[in-house]
Amino acid sequence: MKTKAICSFFVLFAIVAGIGATTPAAFADHTEVAIETADNDLAAPGCVETEVGCYTPNTTTIEVGGVVTMTNADEAGIHTFTSGTVDGFAATADGTFDSGILQFGDSFEYTADTAGEFDYYCMLHVWMQGVLIVEEEHMEEETMMEEEETMMEEEETMMEEEETMMEEEETMMEEETMMEEEVMEEETMMEEDAELMVTITDSAVEGGTQVNLEFSTIHVNYEIIAMQNGEEILKEAAHAMEMTGASHMINAVGSDESPIDIEIVSLGIGPPGANQDWTGPTGMVAEKQVVPEFGTIAMMILAVAIISIVAVTAKSRVVPRF
Repeated sequence: MKTKAICSFFVLFAIVAGIGATTPAAFADHTEVAIETADNDLAAPGCVETEVGCYTPNTTTIEVGGVVTMTNADEAGIHTFTSGTVDGFAATADGTFDSGILQFGDSFEYTADTAGEFDYYCMLHVWMQGVLIVEEEHMEEETMMEEEETMMEEEETMMEEEETMMEEEETMMEEETMMEEEVMEEETMMEEDAELMVTITDSAVEGGTQVNLEFSTIHVNYEIIAMQNGEEILKEAAHAMEMTGASHMINAVGSDESPIDIEIVSLGIGPPGANQDWTGPTGMVAEKQVVPEFGTIAMMILAVAIISIVAVTAKSRVVPRF
């Protein structure tokens, strides 16, 4: 922001300097000016229409109080510098200044005491016409200063607007960043708060117990721990690519006196090996105790019941008499 303001200041300085450098000579301070008859054919009408003109310069600017020196530089003729207007070939003097007839090399001085624009001509050759502009003293300086002040004010306004825009952009960027961070935090919280369900089933197999796991999502990285009688009999880390199908074999069988305690610990959800990108809940999410299956006990009780019924029936048999 400071850099931009400094740059704007130098731009303003360059503009003001450029104005000063390109100010026309007609608007410079003039305390003395010189006007001569032009190096042209002045004896016949038409000089006013040429590039050289009838006087050099044809239009002159001076401040009030400045001195105008008017000189006849025409070796071939005599001329005058008379203020007034010409209509066709009818000339009317206004009395502001009049050099009278000047021979070659003669001069006339006029001190400009009145501001205004004054036409002048040669009484002997009325087609010779020029303009003298008399300005109030320092008028152009005051005008330039006012213009510079106006430009400074406009530049300051532009700088303030630019600073305001930059502040608004920074505020918007900060708000967007905060919103993105809030969204990321919400997503992280949702991932951390996501519920991970694990279903554990077991079945007795020859020489051990098979544990089957079913997860509520895919790509679960987990650890399974099995304990029996205070000893760790299984500890494995695994990755469940699908929600079903994860199986583990425990080389032990649980009983009422010696059950097997199983714990499933979530390590995170994500591709295996990319631990830094894992999300979701971590820690223990499920546990189960493996004991003898109820089905075996039920079958034993049912068998005893059937034998008892057969025995009672045999004792109660009625034998007919003949």
